[in-house]
Amino acid sequence: MYELRTLGATGINVSPYCLGAMMFGQWGNEDHDESIRIIHKALDAGINFVDTADVYSQGESEEIVGRALQGRRDSVVLATKVHGQMGDDPNARGNSRRWIRAEVENSLRRLRTDYIDLYQIHRPDPTTDVEETLSVLSDLVREGKVRAIGSSTFPPEQIVEAQWAAERRGYERFRCEQPPYSIFVRGIEGGVLPTCERYGMGVIAWSPLAGGWLTGRYRPGREIDMSAGRAKRLPARFDPSLPGNQRKLELVEELVKLAGEAGTSLTHLAMAFVVAHPAVTAAIIGPRTLEQLDDLLAGADLELSDEILDRIDEIVPPGTNLNRSDGGWEPPALAEATRRRRPPGARAAEKR
Repeated sequence: MYELRTLGATGINVSPYCLGAMMFGQWGNEDHDESIRIIHKALDAGINFVDTADVYSQGESEEIVGRALQGRRDSVVLATKVHGQMGDDPNARGNSRRWIRAEVENSLRRLRTDYIDLYQIHRPDPTTDVEETLSVLSDLVREGKVRAIGSSTFPPEQIVEAQWAAERRGYERFRCEQPPYSIFVRGIEGGVLPTCERYGMGVIAWSPLAGGWLTGRYRPGREIDMSAGRAKRLPARFDPSLPGNQRKLELVEELVKLAGEAGTSLTHLAMAFVVAHPAVTAAIIGPRTLEQLDDLLAGADLELSDEILDRIDEIVPPGTNLNRSDGGWEPPALAEATRRRRPPGARAAEKR
């Protein structure tokens, strides 16, 4: 069903749709057996790439994936991630050698496997030197516990720094980046995607449907439930009172109309847009139900004409994020006001 693509320069061939497992477990579908059926149906349809993370439902997602892949593990490219807070221990998070060395063993146990095809650093960690992180990841590759390593939601300057550090120290280098990318979240087109192309890195796009905005679920006049699901966990991405989200509501109507002119649905238009970019290896789909999976699979062969892609560029200009919060990670220099202001005492001292 799928024409496989090579993940960067790893020689690993993956389907252009990657099955994301974030919605399996308490964050989404709490029925383990149905979640396993979704995974099996995706594999039967030709998807050979599965992505999860330790932090998804605090390990529950990895456990579900591990059960589902029993007897099928060798035919699947399995990816997981490390960084997020796991439990109450303040050191059970981040990108340190101490935590990665401990947590990879936990992921291997939950996934019921003795190796991970792609082990990704889920977010940057300003408290940890990237050489520290690459050092322990290189050890895991040499030990055979990990086949390849990658980053997720790294800005272009940190992607470059990691590549240079790997070359300078002789460490394994990040072979791919997993950034947010959709019609509504195009900021990576200006820096991240060209940087990945420059270093021969694969790109696995997360949230190609912008958290559900590009399914038509959120429309003008429909109330957004802020008390549950992703809206509760990530209110800045869904609060309709925020200007960026108001703009999404306006542009959804234009995109629904454009999809109709193209003879397709908004969901299929959005997915086809992401996988059309030459730097993108795969787009992550995250179905919560079998019905959602069926709908996503039905549009897998869609290719958009240049005319339709040009129309999308007119609606949302290239390189634009409608809402800054959708970028997935904000540098501390922007997120923390204290990073941008000298202490009052220091300012007074400078005047003397």
